[in-house]
Amino acid sequence: MIDCERNAMNTPLCATIELPFKPPLDWARMLRFFGGRSTAGVEAVEDGAYLRAIEWASDDGTIAVRKHPRKHSLVATIEGKVSRHAEALAAPLSRMFDLQTDPKKIGSCLTTDPWLAPLIGAAPGLRVPGSWSGYELVVRTIVGQQVSVKAATTIVGRVVQRAGERIEGHPHEATAWRFPTPQALASANLVQIGMPGKRIAALQGFAQAVASGDVPIDGPDPDVPALRKALLALPGIGPWTVEYVAMRAWRDPDAWPETDLVLMQAIADRDPSMVRAAHQRARTEAWRPWRSYAAMHLWNEFADRLGVARGG
Repeated sequence: MIDCERNAMNTPLCATIELPFKPPLDWARMLRFFGGRSTAGVEAVEDGAYLRAIEWASDDGTIAVRKHPRKHSLVATIEGKVSRHAEALAAPLSRMFDLQTDPKKIGSCLTTDPWLAPLIGAAPGLRVPGSWSGYELVVRTIVGQQVSVKAATTIVGRVVQRAGERIEGHPHEATAWRFPTPQALASANLVQIGMPGKRIAALQGFAQAVASGDVPIDGPDPDVPALRKALLALPGIGPWTVEYVAMRAWRDPDAWPETDLVLMQAIADRDPSMVRAAHQRARTEAWRPWRSYAAMHLWNEFADRLGVARGG
């Protein structure tokens, strides 16, 4: 039972929605992925739940998403004024947690490959974690270029402190900040934040492109081919970043960040003759149209084996 705050008309400022999925769903690995990349102050993984403050249609509040203890569904608890948009929030939350996916359909394709069959057997409910905001994901991805996941998480937290906005009176310290708006990030002072000058310029150039409307990263019905071209045209953004964003923000099930070091090493370990990207690209043709899921399984194997988060 939720003890809801009420407005002046005694209307509850909270809502609960169920988000169904086709089993299996590996919620523990989903949370591990999000937890390793959580932006301090903005989002958190605690006690089996994903938490963050959100804004929708000029209303704000918080969400807490957990797996239902019995049903094949996630349960999203929405508190604050944003709860009035609960019905509209169901679709973006389902996309964020990749709930429209049919894992058995994907598994039946990928398990025909002897490289992937044991990985899918070990984690049959693995999904591609999405993102609440494509803009946030690109910021995170630019910051994460050529650094570890842990280092990127630390630096993004500093970006939030420099350019974000603290939510006054917010009851939960781990989610008490709003991620910087594109306008705020574009004009923020990021000197000595832990990134090279060229990467800061790339980050702020991207933020300015979003603020001006040149790159409508989170617009309705995104034109993915056009967005791919728009991102690639920006200084400091290459194919790896674009494919990673396509996986997680635009839900392209066949995106493949082919220059990712872990993915390249995973293929070369299985066939030492395949050290060049062109050879590896030909090998991944067999995984179409589900190469994003193949990438997740290869990253997941690395994380399971070494206990180190990889994959953006």
